[in-house]
Amino acid sequence: MSNNYEERVTMIAAGDLQEFVPFGRDHCKHHPNALNLQLRQLQPASELWSSDGAAGLVGSLQEVTIHEKQKESWLLRRGVSDVGEEVEYDEELYVAGNMVIWSKGSKSQASAVYKAFTVDSPVLQALWCDFTVPQEKSEKVNNGDEVVEKCICILQSSCINVHSVEGKDYIASLPFQVANVWPTKYGLLFERSSTSHEVPLSPPREPLPTMFSMLHPLDEITPLVCKSGAGVFGSARVQYVADYTLRIVFLNEEPSIVMTYDTVQSLHAVWALRRVKPEEQSTVLKFSEQVGTPQHVATSSSLTAHLRSLSKGDSPMASPFQNYSSLHSQSRSVSSPSVHSRSPSISNMAALSRSHSPALGVQSFSGVQRFNFSSNTQSPRRHSVSHSPNSASSDSFLAPETEPIVPELCIDHLWTETIMTMREKNSQASKVFITTDLCGQKFLCFLVESQLQLRCVKFQESNDKSQLIFGSVTNIQAKDAAPVESIDTLLVLEGNGNLVLYSGVVRGVLLSPVPELRDSSKLPDSSYIDDCTFQQLGTFIHAVRDPVHNRVTLELSNSSMVRITIPEIATSELVKRCLQGIKSILPKEIAVQMLVKWYNAYNAPGGPSYHSEWSLFVTCLMNMMGYNTDRLTWTRNLDFEGSLSPVIAPKKARPSETGSDEDWEYLLNSDYHRNLESHPLSRALRLDPLETSFPKDDFSPSLSLDSSTLLFTHIPAIFFVLHLIYEELKLNSLMGEGIRSLVVLLVQLARDLKLEAYIDYYYREYPALVKTSRQTCIIDQAQTGFMHHPSFFSAEPPSIFQWLSSCLKGEGAQPYPYLPGVCERSKLVVLSVALYILGDESAVSNEASHYLFRITSGQRKQQTEQDDNRYSFRHSTSVSNLAEKLVIWMTSVGFTLRDLESLPFGVALPIRDAVYHCREQPASDWPEAVCLLIGRQDLSKQACEGNLAKGKSSVAQGLSSDVPSGAEAEEDDDGMNDMNQEVMSLIWSEDLRVQEVRRLLQSAHPVRVSVVQMPEVSDHEYIEEKENRLLQLCQRTMALPLGRGMFTLFSYHPVPTEPLPIPKLNLTGRAPPRNTTVDLNSGNIDVPPNMACWASFHNGVAAGLKIAPASQIDSAWIVYNKPKNAELANEYAGFLMALGLNGHLTKLATLNIHDYLTKGHEMTSIGLLLGVSAAKLGTMDMAITRLLSIHIPALLPPTSTELDVPHNVQVAAVIGIGLVYQGTAHRHTAEVLLAEIGRPPGPEMEYCTDRESYSLAAGLALGMVCLGHGSNLIGMSDLNVPEQLYQYMVGGHKRFQAGMHREKHKSPSYQIKEGDTINVDVTCPGATLALAMIYLKTNNRSIADWLRAPDTMYLLDFVKPEFLLLRTLARCLILWDDILPNSKWVDSNVPQIIRENSISLHATELPSSEDLNLETLAQAHVYIIAGACLSLGFRFAGSENLAAFNCLFKFAKDFMKCLSAPTASVTGHYNLETCLSVVLLSLAMVMAGSGNLKVLQLCRFMHKKTGGEMNYGFHLAHHMALGLLFLGGGRYSLSTSDSSIAALLCALYPHFPIHSSDNRYHLQALRHLYVLAAEPRLLVPVDVDTNTPCYTLLEVTYKGTQWYEETTEELMAPTLLPELHLLKQIRVKGPRYWELLIDLSKGTHQLKSILSKDGILYVKLRAGQLSYKEDPMGWRSLLAQAVTHRNSETRAFKPETISAFTSDPALLSFADYFCKPAVNMGQKQEILDLFSSILYECVTRENPEMLPAYIAIDQAVRILERKEMSETFELWQIKLVLEFLAPEATRRG
Repeated sequence: MSNNYEERVTMIAAGDLQEFVPFGRDHCKHHPNALNLQLRQLQPASELWSSDGAAGLVGSLQEVTIHEKQKESWLLRRGVSDVGEEVEYDEELYVAGNMVIWSKGSKSQASAVYKAFTVDSPVLQALWCDFTVPQEKSEKVNNGDEVVEKCICILQSSCINVHSVEGKDYIASLPFQVANVWPTKYGLLFERSSTSHEVPLSPPREPLPTMFSMLHPLDEITPLVCKSGAGVFGSARVQYVADYTLRIVFLNEEPSIVMTYDTVQSLHAVWALRRVKPEEQSTVLKFSEQVGTPQHVATSSSLTAHLRSLSKGDSPMASPFQNYSSLHSQSRSVSSPSVHSRSPSISNMAALSRSHSPALGVQSFSGVQRFNFSSNTQSPRRHSVSHSPNSASSDSFLAPETEPIVPELCIDHLWTETIMTMREKNSQASKVFITTDLCGQKFLCFLVESQLQLRCVKFQESNDKSQLIFGSVTNIQAKDAAPVESIDTLLVLEGNGNLVLYSGVVRGVLLSPVPELRDSSKLPDSSYIDDCTFQQLGTFIHAVRDPVHNRVTLELSNSSMVRITIPEIATSELVKRCLQGIKSILPKEIAVQMLVKWYNAYNAPGGPSYHSEWSLFVTCLMNMMGYNTDRLTWTRNLDFEGSLSPVIAPKKARPSETGSDEDWEYLLNSDYHRNLESHPLSRALRLDPLETSFPKDDFSPSLSLDSSTLLFTHIPAIFFVLHLIYEELKLNSLMGEGIRSLVVLLVQLARDLKLEAYIDYYYREYPALVKTSRQTCIIDQAQTGFMHHPSFFSAEPPSIFQWLSSCLKGEGAQPYPYLPGVCERSKLVVLSVALYILGDESAVSNEASHYLFRITSGQRKQQTEQDDNRYSFRHSTSVSNLAEKLVIWMTSVGFTLRDLESLPFGVALPIRDAVYHCREQPASDWPEAVCLLIGRQDLSKQACEGNLAKGKSSVAQGLSSDVPSGAEAEEDDDGMNDMNQEVMSLIWSEDLRVQEVRRLLQSAHPVRVSVVQMPEVSDHEYIEEKENRLLQLCQRTMALPLGRGMFTLFSYHPVPTEPLPIPKLNLTGRAPPRNTTVDLNSGNIDVPPNMACWASFHNGVAAGLKIAPASQIDSAWIVYNKPKNAELANEYAGFLMALGLNGHLTKLATLNIHDYLTKGHEMTSIGLLLGVSAAKLGTMDMAITRLLSIHIPALLPPTSTELDVPHNVQVAAVIGIGLVYQGTAHRHTAEVLLAEIGRPPGPEMEYCTDRESYSLAAGLALGMVCLGHGSNLIGMSDLNVPEQLYQYMVGGHKRFQAGMHREKHKSPSYQIKEGDTINVDVTCPGATLALAMIYLKTNNRSIADWLRAPDTMYLLDFVKPEFLLLRTLARCLILWDDILPNSKWVDSNVPQIIRENSISLHATELPSSEDLNLETLAQAHVYIIAGACLSLGFRFAGSENLAAFNCLFKFAKDFMKCLSAPTASVTGHYNLETCLSVVLLSLAMVMAGSGNLKVLQLCRFMHKKTGGEMNYGFHLAHHMALGLLFLGGGRYSLSTSDSSIAALLCALYPHFPIHSSDNRYHLQALRHLYVLAAEPRLLVPVDVDTNTPCYTLLEVTYKGTQWYEETTEELMAPTLLPELHLLKQIRVKGPRYWELLIDLSKGTHQLKSILSKDGILYVKLRAGQLSYKEDPMGWRSLLAQAVTHRNSETRAFKPETISAFTSDPALLSFADYFCKPAVNMGQKQEILDLFSSILYECVTRENPEMLPAYIAIDQAVRILERKEMSETFELWQIKLVLEFLAPEATRRG
């Protein structure tokens, strides 16, 4: 019987088998390009399938020309999913003709084409390759600095196409014929196909490189370098790979190695492939030291001498590239010192560099041609060169031009085959692969088909992991072979057609694919016997190919193919664990043999079912230990208990048909009988226990062990390992069954090894199980000596629970033994208890040696601690306490919630305790995994969003309501439909202010023109009157877009396939009552020409500013938006400027920028120049500087042609320079701009119009360049910047104009008489603001005193009152810290003379005075106050400071009273309106983004005022104020950083245009620069469960400053946060939401990234709480709290109310099924109450995960009460719980 079994074991059954046809072949037939593939149908199939070895080209046909037959080939690989985890399907890359088809599929899911490519010429090869794209440093990529592009490469004869998965495609042309291409870790590797003319010629000539690398399709193809062993002088030589006898036969990515075959010596060699080190590059490119002039080197003697020195080898190595040009006639360039080289270099490669111009009289070798190795060149003998007529002359030209190609990759020699005597010529390996044996040793196997040999070389990493060490070669006779990765074996096809599995070089199992062949319809269906193999069928296996994971294809001799699956080593978790443990403890050789034997037994044909796998394992293992399992009762019974498959059972024991006594004995000894005896039923029935007569031979010595078996000597080691696995399994509550099975085996071994302590231990753990087995086996004393007792074997059984218990009690404990890789959970529990209970923080930081004791088999001492590098958790998070440390460490080793749930409740309690502490007060910057473990979905979602790439976050899409409501859809777009209504309705929930703002700012509908027709007015005059009224209203309409741009700032993500909708600017009106249209173009009245020019520009900007900076748009889309008709050109100009302001213009191609500027359209140039400058703010970008300089005469060299640049474009360019150089204090720029402030009108009047705006722009630009640098302007002291500016401000004699442009300014203007003094009216504003910006926030008193308002009447008469506004503003900005938000401070800026004599703002009649000019005083007074107010606005911009608001509001009211007072005429209406507008803007700055109602009412009041003094400029100011108030729909606010203030000064310059095309004092386009000061500061809490925005209480803590202590205030979010640099921390406050702390002292980048992604902060409602929307006052939640505090009567808790507390479906259904009372409950009522109170506690305390633990404790206690405990597992758990809580209780007590 046993013989039969043994013999049968050597053959195993392969798993399911199916016919294989490459999917692509079928797809090709239906491909549109299929006509040329019909050829294939004519060929007999068998011819298609000869196997060509090269691993990459599997399946292509050898020696068949393309004309004869269509080649086809394919590759298979393991499926790679997008995220990168392994998936169970194959990917196939099929090549035929011009087509490549990439498909995915497996036996469980149908194949589908993923991509199909068709190219122009036949495909030579297709392969997958990953390219790495190194990122620039600016992009902060945390996970290393490179991005991997997964690509597919298609090789044609002249080029290679690369297509990436993301959709990029590249075409790289190939400069030579490629024989083969290989994917590497770094990129592609090419082999040049060598042609016959390259045989070595008699004169020595350096060969050309044969191998090249390309690291990215956009990179150059560079030659490969090799570093081989010692040269002549014993140093390693570095040279090009130029040996055409070397062929690559195999290339592997990990480890990165290349295998080559030398066709001359017939030897294989292995090389390591790596990047070149810089010193090797320089060695290879080293230039010649023999410097000489071309003339004397050209003499033949010195040349040959030189050549000889090369060939002798005193140089590192003859250079492979020495002379290309010898292949090309007449282009020799030998001797110029910089080109010629002695060392390996690319001397002439260099000569053929890209930089050549063909004009040098030399053939141009740029690009591809420098590799053009054509064979028709003149005979390449070297010495003939010196006679070439133009050699010397061409050299002198070539020398400076050359540029070598730098090699990228290098191969290091690792190993070469030993030379054998019998060596056939053609023994090139046809297939190479790397395989691992069952014990993890690696082999490189290569198949030499000609000798039917598979040669396997063992290799391993050296200890420092720097290199690979190769061992000896083992030959296996084989016809073909393939690795089976998943089970670490290889499949060998032997010469006789058998398939054999080898593990490494240990011969394993015959594979019989028979039993399942019946499924394959193609094979002839004959009746066959159990044991038949392929041979009887007349087909035999011809080859194996395409191994993927555990699947492999067999090619049969009848040319069909079948794909088989090789079975796994073990499926049950328990057996896998035991095998892994035993394997790790045995010597490798024995381990491999043991595993092979097990594999045989397990996979015998008709192998076991899942249940009996354990029984089979025990039998197999004990047999190998020397037990006779047939004689041992319990192992014998194992076979009958497990449901053995019918194949094995009859062979194991064929019982006689009639019963026998043994059967009865068996029944009596069965577990079932024993359990029945102890059952209460048998006592009730008074059954007498039956005496079982034990089989006699139980105690007979025949049960001794056979000491000759494989594992006999290792029994103690195996026993100890199994015991540790037993302890490990106790930590997994799901493995209870396995533990009981394992105990039986352990008890048997412990008895036989006479280990009393262990027997006692097991007896205590499982009394019922241990009592039953009594059979011992005698181990001969003599043989005990042979047993190997390992050093780690301990007499006391290690117990994990005992260890934990002593830790909890605070007693010391021995280090706990653990097996690396097997007992990971024990290790985790031990270390976490050491950390959390013992408080030893070093436990998890180092190798944790004093708690754990590692067990390895003796021979593996040298293994370094390799699994500890996983614990290097980035300590970016400062961890305050142990609980946090524990949780963070556990996630870093990959511990998840599921693992926690399967820990027994006693062991899990300390960990749950730590988790609960962390959940209460987490840090906001923990990684996602930690947040998942502690059960804070709000945080984990936040962390997850944070990791997404920039772009639209998933919630932003959820939040922005893109679909306009029905009412809006009908009307034409007013440009405000894309606002995020949901968030705005939360911010302003009580009223309709947002609709009101939309009404005020829309400019797409006609306005209402109501003029009453007086009786005396004729109809014609009436029409004129209406049109004049419309003209007045249009002044307002044209000012609206500016405000609308502010309101809709960054609120929209455009669709890349549609142009951006720009709402039209409607300048018509409707007159009531008949609603007739009023139009300005009727010709009845004079309308200014080009009136709407700038208005449509602003309209374009407003539309463009809707685009959020995170949107995905590209150059093509920007150009695609260009309007067809010319009328809209101005809008497009504005659109371009807007794209610059939100940072998208950097994507516009330089070509297009150039294209737009050459059109010469003034507006487009303005928009574009300002846009690109804003996008490149402060970068000093050279390209943009050049672009701007063309438009600024002062930056061009004096001799350059004068370009006729429109004035406004010059202004824009000057501001552009300021933006690009912002804050850089660049000297040359500053010098030019300083001179430009006082640029005189030229002699030809070229600069005389609108000089003011140019001077102002130069001043603003100068201020930006030197922004905030104050007195420490490095290297500019000689420019005297402040003094020069002071002079520009107050006037005086012109200085002599230094610099390049003095020629231009020598002759005075012919029409404007300025004399030699400075025209202060032109230069003053620019100079004043420049001073303000240079000394911004420096508190420099001396400069500030220059800017004081004059305090004598005489001096006051010299200054324009308007300039006093600027001076006051400038002075306050310099004395930044002195600004106080009260009216007293504002008044303190007014000089005494004005204060005493001027009219107060409230006066009703004029004081009379002769000697004072009241008008001057009154104007000076209002302007100074306006200036002070404006500075107050800057100081408190975006702060919503209440004091500042009240103060400014008071002044706004005062100015409005003044306007209606009789005294207004003295001050002048215009002046008062200007001042009022300035104060209104200041108010809006302070309240930016807040939508304050009082300011909104002021703005609306001003909106209604039309006519009279209200011109275009004032409307502009009022609507800018309105826009600022609702900046970005309430999402944005203003910043007070230096650069923001500079931008706001440009945007809010307090001189407003008079009419819509007025740019005299200030370029209108600059009004939009406010964007540069806007920053997102709205925090929107989003409920993580419903994904909707909600209200949350925030507690904001300010850092202390000189004005106030550290303070805390509460805000109800969604709210605008104060500026981040003022804050210390923000926390979401309870009690309704889980607390969450964002600590800004660690840095603001985290909060900044939240705010930039629409400010979404995830929050989670606590149990029993309602959101503020549902329950604003918190009364409904009080009810819930009342339940919480009433503990006496828990039954009052109705399960229905649970839904108020939790949304967890598991808890809801628990309440439903376990806590609902039913009729006549009886004694179950008690359990019901218990469950209700448990549920209640879990829910209100918010630790629902404790529910299973509570119930487990309850069950354990009940079992104890009923005295039914058959194992002590639960007892231990309760003990651990009590021990954990004991110190807690004493602490509390």
